[in-house]
Amino acid sequence: MTDHELDEGVLDAGALRLVRAIAETGGITAAATALGYSQPAVSQQLRRLETRLGVALVERVGRGVRLTEAGAVLARHAVGVATAIEAAAGELAELRGLRSGRVRLVGFPSASPTVIPRVLADLAARHPGVTVTYVEAEPPEAVQAVREDRADIALTFSYPGDPGDPHGRSAHGLAVGEVGTDRLLAVVPAAHPLAGRREVRLAQLAHESWIAGCPRCRGHLLEACGRAGFAPRIAFETDNVVAVEALVARGIGVATLPRMAVEAFPMLPGVATVELGVDEARTLHVVTAHEADRVPAVRAALDAVSRAVTDAGRG
Repeated sequence: MTDHELDEGVLDAGALRLVRAIAETGGITAAATALGYSQPAVSQQLRRLETRLGVALVERVGRGVRLTEAGAVLARHAVGVATAIEAAAGELAELRGLRSGRVRLVGFPSASPTVIPRVLADLAARHPGVTVTYVEAEPPEAVQAVREDRADIALTFSYPGDPGDPHGRSAHGLAVGEVGTDRLLAVVPAAHPLAGRREVRLAQLAHESWIAGCPRCRGHLLEACGRAGFAPRIAFETDNVVAVEALVARGIGVATLPRMAVEAFPMLPGVATVELGVDEARTLHVVTAHEADRVPAVRAALDAVSRAVTDAGRG
């Protein structure tokens, strides 16, 4: 072996976990705490690893450290290795009846009161030995959490023609599956001529003033209205669903909201909702690391998410 060749035996799961911990915590002391070791022990292990590899993995920055390019390469591969190890351990746990396991969920805000409680209750009933944590995040951040191994499952959504679809380039190398849809609703004053209709088209609201939401939702509104042949006259913007309904109730404008967002709170008086065409519905996705569904606890959680989305859709 020449000086420029790498002996693959110098790398093991422990070394990758060490580098990943430094990447996640931003320091050797914090990484030691996360791994349950002393700081001197971690420093020694890091020095031995750098000696065996022949490259520096960290560099000093002020009072802290950051990964070098070589360290970043190891940290990136550590995610896949960790998933493979958890899959192997999980399959063994499955042979023991799935009496243990850990799943980290992340999901979008309107799923928090509608889908996630169903998921947690389902898992608690079927697999009480599985520990579940949950964090709320919008789809782009949720996908990134899976990529960085801060989450096992991301529950996300995308709109038809969404130019900011988080399931394209940003999800490259991850596993993405569809679990259902969430109908988009037109939100209008209760006295509006279209209130009470079974379904409306966006073009029927072309003359209205509009209330838009977050930048991503605003982008979808502009794209959808453009497909319907008009540019919406946006008068107000707010991410607050209750504020949207209050503005609509006062006749300030109309809006679109996903059914899950509407069902997350009791509807205010003076507001009516009408379904838009099924082609305007948003698609719900689950995003995981590649082959993470081989981990029994993750597989159980994915099944629970699928059941919960179906139940939430029934209303």
